[in-house]
Amino acid sequence: MRITVTTGDVTSTSTPALVVNLFQGVTQPGGATGAVDKALDGAISQLIQDGEIKGKQGEISLIHTLGKISPARVVVVGLGPAEKFDAQVARQVSGEVVRYLRQRGISRAATIAHGAGIGGLDPKTSGQAIAEGTLLGLYRFGSYLSEGEDARVEFEELAIVEHDAGRAGAIGSGVAEGQVAAEGAVLARDMVNEPANVMTPTHMAEVARRVAEAEGLSLAVLEAAQMREMGMGALLGVAQGSDQPPKLIVLGYQGDPDNPDNNLGLVGKGITFDTGGISLKQAGGMEEMKGDMAGGASVIAAMQTIGRVLPKINVTGIIAATENMPGGSAQRPGDVVRAMNGKTIEVINTDAEGRLVLADALCYARQQGLKRLVDVATLTGAIVTTLGKACTGVMGNSQRLVDQIMAAGRDTGEKYWQLPMFDEYKELIKSDVADMKNTGGRQAGSISAAFLLAEFVGDAAWVHLDIAGTSTSAKTKGYLAKGATGTPARTLARLASRLAEETG
Repeated sequence: MRITVTTGDVTSTSTPALVVNLFQGVTQPGGATGAVDKALDGAISQLIQDGEIKGKQGEISLIHTLGKISPARVVVVGLGPAEKFDAQVARQVSGEVVRYLRQRGISRAATIAHGAGIGGLDPKTSGQAIAEGTLLGLYRFGSYLSEGEDARVEFEELAIVEHDAGRAGAIGSGVAEGQVAAEGAVLARDMVNEPANVMTPTHMAEVARRVAEAEGLSLAVLEAAQMREMGMGALLGVAQGSDQPPKLIVLGYQGDPDNPDNNLGLVGKGITFDTGGISLKQAGGMEEMKGDMAGGASVIAAMQTIGRVLPKINVTGIIAATENMPGGSAQRPGDVVRAMNGKTIEVINTDAEGRLVLADALCYARQQGLKRLVDVATLTGAIVTTLGKACTGVMGNSQRLVDQIMAAGRDTGEKYWQLPMFDEYKELIKSDVADMKNTGGRQAGSISAAFLLAEFVGDAAWVHLDIAGTSTSAKTKGYLAKGATGTPARTLARLASRLAEETG
């Protein structure tokens, strides 16, 4: 779909629907909403007085104009309390309102720039939020649906109408950035939503190849034989139960080639289907394990965005892709594997496989000279117990890098919460027969998993993001669609830009 920015009078804009907004508690609308209200002889004010329009966040009211103004319909969307309004609210309501219009067969609309006036958002931020919210809110995965009701209408165009030509330029700049970020998140959603018989490790590598060719990135795909030569016993131990060949996918972006130490490594878990291996998962809900590659998908998507935004920093994306299957050659509980850096891991539970593949991927990242590392993984059910689906768990050895990720998350509206890395937790992964064991049991499961990963980052600044809760949404709301969310692709790309800005 297209998002355009035009200058003019909203009441004179010819469109099937015009979206205006209202803060909660306002009894007399002002600004563009007030102008529309006046042109409609106080219709909005009357509905406020009647209690039909309250301005609660996400509340949507439809008014047919009956020829009084050029727009055929006016949609009033609630922004909630003014003191709580921010770019995230603008994203949320943008997603809600375009879905509302699409459900009514409306394929084109115009909108005012939410928050760019009394809302306090600068025009560029407003434009970016509207673009992200609109494109992500309209997302639906229907690749395997036959023609029918779900194919009835697509939303084609949203025009942002701004009376001030100066602000219109800034809004347009924000829209362009928002489209790029949203397209990255959509790529991640598409990859995660694909069934596992399609999104194999080989297919993940093919998606990475298409991204590399389109964005001018370098690409290397390491096969099992190369991994064996490099001593990646932890990754290969997970892969050995599957007929699907594993892949270590490496995407490279050189934004500051004269300064090779100005670098960032993004490392993603790419388990394209996770049965649990010999430690087999329960059957109920196992179909959701096609999404165990969401970390890898978000890294590929972030690399696409980085390749378009062109920050002055060198970024390498590394994705460890394999299935975790209970085949006759699968690794067993009690096996000991040796990672690329020589450290040994006792496999207590084959369903704690993500940390094994990441161990070798992190070792490879260090071998490439990457000094800042962020790994992303649907790693533990424990993080869902701890934080639910509201935010991503953050752990690491560098408070500065943690803070930079949290700041990037505030920019994108994706929420993060830091968990402690006290030395006492490391005791949980001590093994009697190897350097460590791959699970510390029920206590502090997310933190003990992070401590295992910490054994493979050397002296790099490192942060671990556990997205087991945030990689999917149980329902459609705001700019999220039921299924894959694309988290944290937008934050990873924003982190790269922030680091570039700090060093630039």
